[in-house]
Amino acid sequence: MRALVTGGGGFVGSRLVDRLEADGHDVIAARSHDYDLTSMEATSRLFADAQPELVFHLAAEVGGIGANRANPGRYWYANLMMGAHVLEQSRLHDVGKLVTLGTICEYPKHTPTPFSEDDLWDGYPEETNAPYGIAKKAVLVGGQAYRDQYGLTTIHLLPVNLYGPGDNFDPATAHVIPDLIRKMHESPERIVLFGDGTPTREFLYVDDAVEGIVLAADRYDGAAPVNLGTGEEIAIRDLAALIAELAGFTGEISWDATKPNGQPRRQLDVTRAERLFGFRARTDFREGIERTIAWYRSHALAGQRA
Repeated sequence: MRALVTGGGGFVGSRLVDRLEADGHDVIAARSHDYDLTSMEATSRLFADAQPELVFHLAAEVGGIGANRANPGRYWYANLMMGAHVLEQSRLHDVGKLVTLGTICEYPKHTPTPFSEDDLWDGYPEETNAPYGIAKKAVLVGGQAYRDQYGLTTIHLLPVNLYGPGDNFDPATAHVIPDLIRKMHESPERIVLFGDGTPTREFLYVDDAVEGIVLAADRYDGAAPVNLGTGEEIAIRDLAALIAELAGFTGEISWDATKPNGQPRRQLDVTRAERLFGFRARTDFREGIERTIAWYRSHALAGQRA
């Protein structure tokens, strides 16, 4: 099929493009410097150029707690507009299927663990990332509305925090795993982390995420959102200790309790994905962290020292 991947030059998007090409698809990878999807005119031009049969909407503006606190308006606006424009152009160009990638940040702050897709509307998201999460949730609602009114087959996936080689290590926008790896290499004597280390998070290796996205596109046509994850949680304090061990960091880890913890717990119920399209994460977490550290040392860190 002729497939369009928005965010095709990004962390997940670039791997998805490689996978789709390996599977024999004709793939167009849309990048923000070529098409600003917050503009309807640019989005229209993209779809006219690509003429896609299948669309994967992965483009997003996103970051960790600090970036969300600094950019709540921008993250709400950019993600909402991009999703709305991609939906409308998918309708206008009679796309066969649209796969939208949501976020675990769509869930209410105090969702019982493990998070079931049926709990998605039982409260307000965690405050530090609510604008981003609500924008993504609006794309879910839009997709369901377009399905009902126009017959556009749109599926919505809810991944947990993703990580792996090629992740974003930018100190302004990195998520917790790449941020910890970078800090432990840049400040070998002492690092200071947000909160008190008690919140839990769940992480999905990037190649497993791509496998889940492809399986969903191939096998699932339903309106209900579907979680993508491992079903396993780890406390941030334990995560920091694991990364310190694997990175050889022997310095001090301090916690700044004046900074927000974020959502108290995150762990997904992943039974729906396995039941509906046969997805189950395969990568061992420790092994995935080792690969991510190795990539950072050979690419990002090597580039800084060059």
